[in-house]
Amino acid sequence: MKDAESNKLIVIVEDDPDVARIIEQVLSDFSFRTVWCRSASDLLRRLRTLAPDLCIIDLGLPDMDGLEAMQRVRAQSACGIIILTGRAHISDRVMGLELGADDYILKPFEPRELVARVRSILRRRENTQSNPARKIAEFSGWHFNLGNNTLQAANGEEHQLSTSEAELLKVFVSNPNRILQREQLMGTRNLSPTDRSIDVRISRLRRKLEPNAESPAFIKTVYGAGYLFLATVNWPEENP
Repeated sequence: MKDAESNKLIVIVEDDPDVARIIEQVLSDFSFRTVWCRSASDLLRRLRTLAPDLCIIDLGLPDMDGLEAMQRVRAQSACGIIILTGRAHISDRVMGLELGADDYILKPFEPRELVARVRSILRRRENTQSNPARKIAEFSGWHFNLGNNTLQAANGEEHQLSTSEAELLKVFVSNPNRILQREQLMGTRNLSPTDRSIDVRISRLRRKLEPNAESPAFIKTVYGAGYLFLATVNWPEENP
């Protein structure tokens, strides 16, 4: 595992040097490369030359709210994003997921859990980008590029999807016209009935895909069963 992870770059955006040191140490123990940014402005400046695989962003930054910093990162990068914060309010968690975060961890945190979540997001990114036989999915005028997480409308408008959005859409386009349970979409067998993460991600994806998110044409809710992606999907590179 270490060889596979040794080239992964994790950017830590944290103004508390003690917390940053703990994160740097635990990640380096698992062969990740790390860069520490003390502020949002430091992060945005470094993003001009860095291409991180994942950013860990504290919400309580000294110069900018972490949610705004996360939005700016998401606008220019498809990297994974984990929010790390002491804010326990569910509204902050939902807002973070709505704005494009892939995960949310509360302080104080268990270092092994942090590593496990980092690895999980990186694996999803790898799975989304690593299938050369199926890179472009076409449906109803949309073009979804699994290689770079971009979604292009028929009019040429392009959306940069987050890692979690791209992974969710990948499951849908690979299984069109089939009812998928929430556990299948999240890639876990132990999803709590009260976990609303999948619903937030579905809502976020609908806002990009659907002309009317209140009356979705593609992602249908099948009450008591799961979700259905109603579309004919073509993979043009499979039919040259």
